[in-house]
Amino acid sequence: MIDSHCHIGVCKPPAAEIVAEARRLGVERMLTIGLDERSNEEAVAIAREHEGVVYAAAGRHPNSALGFDDAAADAIEALAADPLVRAIGETGLDFYREGAPEGDQVRAFEAQIGIARRTELPLVIHVRDSSGPGAGRAVADCFELLAAEAEGVDVILHCFSATAERAQEAVERGWHVSFAGNVTYPNSGELREAAALVPDELLLVETDSPFLSPQPVRGKPNSPANVVHTAEAVADLRGVSYTALDTVVTANAQRLFGW
Repeated sequence: MIDSHCHIGVCKPPAAEIVAEARRLGVERMLTIGLDERSNEEAVAIAREHEGVVYAAAGRHPNSALGFDDAAADAIEALAADPLVRAIGETGLDFYREGAPEGDQVRAFEAQIGIARRTELPLVIHVRDSSGPGAGRAVADCFELLAAEAEGVDVILHCFSATAERAQEAVERGWHVSFAGNVTYPNSGELREAAALVPDELLLVETDSPFLSPQPVRGKPNSPANVVHTAEAVADLRGVSYTALDTVVTANAQRLFGW
């Protein structure tokens, strides 16, 4: 099994413990994701400590996009030259929190699309909508920007949390759709529908640890080891065995991240 999106540096236990526990449960590869300059460097350092098992993504999260400029973009692109960096991001739009002005988020997003294209690395997308008036705008704007500017880029919609209709649109555009622990929650009917419709070749699973622990361990900090719970749930939704799902998502991750 693989974990296509985690934040090992944000988890409480030491990285060595997290990786060892994941390996014990059969998680053979993990992509640890940077959120800003400091965590990008930390992600690469963790990947270096666990070479062959952990790889890194470098980017600027939309909630950390305040003041994003050419120097920030250059730093991401320089780090992308490290062979342990296998993706750009996470980037995108987050209108749920007020972490950064929308203009800065868009600027960071567009820059990272360009970096992904130039480096030929996949692009990891975070999108979260507001819950009040205008709900749905972040997803709409994100999809529109990707459609306009990310042609030819391998797009990964991490922690997919939109409607089944949006999942179908993503599939039609050839974007990868990754499901996290929230697909296991009792009230996640739309996500379960989406998880059933994504074709094998565009499917991924993840933890987004230490966030979004799957239902069997909900209320506890998440970790890459728990991707097995999400994978079991997704396999059940798709009417296949865990082994069959493992084969699919492992092959997809290997193709995308070259690990």
